[in-house]
Amino acid sequence: MPKVTAETTVRRDGPVPDRHPRPTGTGHGTGRETIRNAAMELFHRRGFHGTSIRDIARDAQLTPASIYHHFLSKQHILQDIMDSVLEDVIHLTHAAVRVENSPTDQLEALMRAWALFHTSRSVEALIGASEIRSLDEAGRRTVVALRDQQEQLFRDVIDRGVREGEFATRYPREAARAIINMGYSIASWYRPGGDLTPGEMADRYATLALGMVRTEPTTF
Repeated sequence: MPKVTAETTVRRDGPVPDRHPRPTGTGHGTGRETIRNAAMELFHRRGFHGTSIRDIARDAQLTPASIYHHFLSKQHILQDIMDSVLEDVIHLTHAAVRVENSPTDQLEALMRAWALFHTSRSVEALIGASEIRSLDEAGRRTVVALRDQQEQLFRDVIDRGVREGEFATRYPREAARAIINMGYSIASWYRPGGDLTPGEMADRYATLALGMVRTEPTTF
């Protein structure tokens, strides 16, 4: 079965490339990148409400006034992080699907991209899940719309597989959501250097996703 190729921007065993590159250290990169990087680490450790602009400025080695030169508020920093991570994963998953033909190959490629993303971008993924409650109304609407766009891709692939007889599930919508959540959960527990590489983990999760849609649900 074809695998995701390098042209899809998804690497088999390495970290998922970031279309919005960020430095690994808070003291490097542009001011905006440095602020985002410091804020991500703090939001992950302390939560949005437990982090102040002064905290972000300290870890970014900037003054609080410098923060406001790049972002209007702490809320805008969170919004920027959440929007960009969703845009990145949408870009990667759509690219993975485009290079495949059959629904089976598309779902395998889609799940591999989804799993790889959550092994290499776990901090951002966890912030995206835990801090949506901290967004203002307008920001929440934007994030929900992006999430819906991502879910729709899974649903489109699975619906097509059902129509063409490759998938047997009677519950395509629920299957899509279960597969999405299964992949997302990787971010909460996966640690580099474990028994499985990101690529091996992605292969296993792709197999699990295909098993979920190929089998007729048991009726109790």
